[in-house]
Amino acid sequence: MARRAAGGSGVKGARRPEVRLPVLEPYGGGELEPDGDYDGLDFREAGFAGQDGSGARFMDCALTGCALDETRLRHARVLDSVLTGVRGVGTDLAEATLRDVELTDARLGGPQLHGAVLERVLVRGGKIDYLNLRTARLRDVVFEGCVLVEPDFGGARLERVEFVDCALKGADFHAATLTDVDLRGAASLEITRGLDRLSGAVISTTQLLDLAPVLAAQWGIRVEG
Repeated sequence: MARRAAGGSGVKGARRPEVRLPVLEPYGGGELEPDGDYDGLDFREAGFAGQDGSGARFMDCALTGCALDETRLRHARVLDSVLTGVRGVGTDLAEATLRDVELTDARLGGPQLHGAVLERVLVRGGKIDYLNLRTARLRDVVFEGCVLVEPDFGGARLERVEFVDCALKGADFHAATLTDVDLRGAASLEITRGLDRLSGAVISTTQLLDLAPVLAAQWGIRVEG
């Protein structure tokens, strides 16, 4: 099930995930396994630093307070799952699939999601530094109440993506394609590259004024007054 957020000004709202987990079994411990199959499990305060779960599938799972430093999850599939308070530096989720996922209060540094597919994903609260989403595909994704420091959307495709009460600091949209992207709700909006790619996005009048100096510099306009 998914709920569509309200859109405005002709912008289609994102469909938010509504994850309803079954009764979960506690994870029995041990290291992650490449191509492992994890179904209906409760991972609580588990330490997965440096482990390799590439190609693994997580279905109807809850990960709470787990450490993901340098955890390798390339090509992993995270489906109908809730991640709360996960933390780590250099988590590798390149070319992974996240579908119907809620990520709450994450503390991540340099997570690699280039080439990943995100569909019906809610990122709420927390702080993510240097999020790498280059060439990723985002559809029905909501960033809410979080801080994104220098997120890289270079070459990504964003469709029905919303930024609500979150801070974007130094965002890079170089070569990205945006469709029905709503930036109006961003608490702060700082774009360092890719302003020319904002066709297909909507911003507020105040945001336009804030971005004016960057636009003027990009277009070679000298402003004096």
